[in-house]
Amino acid sequence: MGATPVLRAATRADVPALAVLMRQSVLDVFPSFHDERETAAAAVYLTEPDTALIDDGTYYVYEVDGVIAACGGWSKRDKLYTGSGAAPTDDRLLDPATEPARVRAMFVRGDWTRRGLGRGILAECVAAARAAGFSDLTLMATLPGVPLYRSFGFRDVRTAEVPLPNGVVLGGMVMDYPLT
Repeated sequence: MGATPVLRAATRADVPALAVLMRQSVLDVFPSFHDERETAAAAVYLTEPDTALIDDGTYYVYEVDGVIAACGGWSKRDKLYTGSGAAPTDDRLLDPATEPARVRAMFVRGDWTRRGLGRGILAECVAAARAAGFSDLTLMATLPGVPLYRSFGFRDVRTAEVPLPNGVVLGGMVMDYPLT
């Protein structure tokens, strides 16, 4: 674990490894915040890599010795979070002048938590969204992510429920971050 993590843009070739990382991250981190049923449902429904983020060049990975240890990104599209179901406007490009960009799909391997990888990805998201003309970021945080987002400077907007397709509902928090 002495190797230095390297941040890079995700590629389509990363998709299988991202799916494994996302699922393992949920199984490692969620039990401190959610019960067994919620964790199991999240491991199924929140861990599907969104290739639109990769294709848009807005999804990043931290790689350590050739292994992905963390992933996350931002979106210029309307979809707020994976697992929200398909909506007709998911692919709609947001208007940077009037709408916030979305932080999406942040996951860190359990053995790499609290080492600055999530913070590094968020810093990259802030810089890129700002460069794209956005003045705000928003996100739907699951409970494990709330402490990271708060420490980074995101503000709580409102508590929320994250309904999953099998009927399980996770607690969540809508949060925002001003870029100006």
